[in-house]
Amino acid sequence: MNWAAILAPYAQVVEELKVKLKGMRNQFEYDSRHSPIEFITGRVKPIPSILEKAESRQIPLEKIEKEIQDIAGVRVVCQFVDDIYTIVNMLRTRKDLKIIEEKDYITEKKDSGYRSYHMVIEYPVETIDGLKIVIAEIQIRTLAMNFWATNEHSLNYKYKGRIPTEIKKRLQRAAEAAFKLDEEMSKIKYEVQEAQRIFHRK
Repeated sequence: MNWAAILAPYAQVVEELKVKLKGMRNQFEYDSRHSPIEFITGRVKPIPSILEKAESRQIPLEKIEKEIQDIAGVRVVCQFVDDIYTIVNMLRTRKDLKIIEEKDYITEKKDSGYRSYHMVIEYPVETIDGLKIVIAEIQIRTLAMNFWATNEHSLNYKYKGRIPTEIKKRLQRAAEAAFKLDEEMSKIKYEVQEAQRIFHRK
């Protein structure tokens, strides 16, 4: 397989989405309004991870572009839970991408404690061979959710998906603490935003 050729459109999707999302953030800042976007990251799934996922889900290699939805992944990190839904609603109105699936792991958290909002999209990319529709995933989460998920991901990698029970329990407690933090910060959201506006004016 020519992986470089296969993954090039995915890399293009990640870069274009990052530029567009940063543009959204800048527009809020130009208007001196609270930006729901704190920061954006993106990546193309490494080849060993693609192969591992294909093997575990018994996906033939010729079907990975259709059946693995997160080869291109963009993550949007927010300050507040409300911000997540602001971004979701803004993405729903865009004409340059098509949402094909939404998974709300905030209202329906995973058993592990994982919380995040996932949108699977179809995104058109202009290639030298013409238009190609690429499937990509956008994850939207708060800073607290991101902190938790990053650590859980590292532990899953270390233990090859079999995290010891005691650590799993601690992770679940940490997930609840992270969500409690988000809830408490939401209650003082307007004070925080006002303080940030004063700070930026200076």
